[in-house]
Amino acid sequence: QNLHKQFGEHHAVQGISFTISCGQVLGFIGANGAGKTTTMRLMATLDTPTEGSINVCGFDVIQFPRQVRDKIGWMPDSYGRYALTTVADYLDFYTRAYGYRRAERMARLEDVMAFTDLALLARQDLDTLSKGQAQRVCLARMLLHDPEVLIMDEPAAGLDPKARVEFKHLVRLLAADGKAIFISSHILSELEDMCDTILFIDQGKIAHHGSTEVLKRQDDTTTTVHIKVAADPERLREWIELSPDITRIESTTHGCRASLTSALPGDVAAILRRMIQDGLPVVDFHQEEQKLEDAFIAMLEKLETSS
Repeated sequence: QNLHKQFGEHHAVQGISFTISCGQVLGFIGANGAGKTTTMRLMATLDTPTEGSINVCGFDVIQFPRQVRDKIGWMPDSYGRYALTTVADYLDFYTRAYGYRRAERMARLEDVMAFTDLALLARQDLDTLSKGQAQRVCLARMLLHDPEVLIMDEPAAGLDPKARVEFKHLVRLLAADGKAIFISSHILSELEDMCDTILFIDQGKIAHHGSTEVLKRQDDTTTTVHIKVAADPERLREWIELSPDITRIESTTHGCRASLTSALPGDVAAILRRMIQDGLPVVDFHQEEQKLEDAFIAMLEKLETSS
């Protein structure tokens, strides 16, 4: 709440406020130096805020740091791999550090390794793992003490497509189990499918907090459509040139991409209706969904213009 962090004259975080609920996945986006890492370190009790407060599961991070650490799981973007250490030994070390007794330790290891699909890798050395396998080990370590809040720093970076799909599935399972999940990432397309809410930070301030759909509709004054006709596409191009509310962007094999001056559903439908009435044999007419990356870039450009 109203979180500030200052390093000398540099204000890394400037008055940001947000809430993560149980079962929610929040994606945290921002350019390098925007304040992402500082915010996560504050949440994890690794730094102290200059001003404002952070409450995790009812505990203030300044007054009750030990209780907060019991409630959170931290997954860094990379972790130290110890030579000649197997996956099972690595995770067992951390269960011992958390104070589990033998029976509890074995049960917890079995549960976590089953969830992260590491059972077949139990006797494999850490330094022989692929990037995707290593990330699953890091995730397993974070889950050993069954935390309620999960903080992940660039967890999908460097993963191949298959590993990303598997990781995304695990995140959704954790959310369904009631975990509050905070994910920092530059892979916007991955967050679009994984997260319920997106939080953009720019120069230490929140630039957007809401769903990805809301962000993509922020500049919803025009829309782009793909049109295909079962005829000479030149007829379509000539028709567009005579229509003031539609502009051809580029030609395609049997049609074109075009920009409409209105994004209102009724106006878009009216254009399609006119095309059919004018005898154009339209076989495909669909709106192009704006990509999250494009919306993010447009938002940053708008912020730079206004600053």
